[in-house]
Amino acid sequence: MFFRNQQPKQPSFDERIANLKQFGFTTKNESGGCRVTRDGCAAVVQDLGGGNVDIGKVGVLLGSEIAHLVHGGYQMFLRAPSGKEAPALSTHLKNLHAFDEDLREGLGLTSLYNRSLGTVCDDHLYDRVTARDAGPHHQPWEK
Repeated sequence: MFFRNQQPKQPSFDERIANLKQFGFTTKNESGGCRVTRDGCAAVVQDLGGGNVDIGKVGVLLGSEIAHLVHGGYQMFLRAPSGKEAPALSTHLKNLHAFDEDLREGLGLTSLYNRSLGTVCDDHLYDRVTARDAGPHHQPWEK
């Protein structure tokens, strides 16, 4: 029994959140988890139990809301849950990308290659074909 495999210690949720302070993040407990902010960006980190965490959508703060990226085809926009929109500037995208990478590193999570290339959007709203989902026989000019 000379070669025992040591089980790596799984940090608790509180230890992971406390580790974020050395990366310059500020944390605030909320009902759905812990809100993490830095440089005008924010995310909600949830405790999944057993030391596992889940990062909600990462976004830019518009007031007190977390606005997410929406790709409009010709430009990226920030859209808050209340419907408030603002154009996404290059400084927003750079801060958002650095925030996401540092948050994953601070929480001890794996950073995936495709997410490390740049900022990722979940919504793409650049398909401007009217009535595209109405079916093949529907003409947009017909009512």
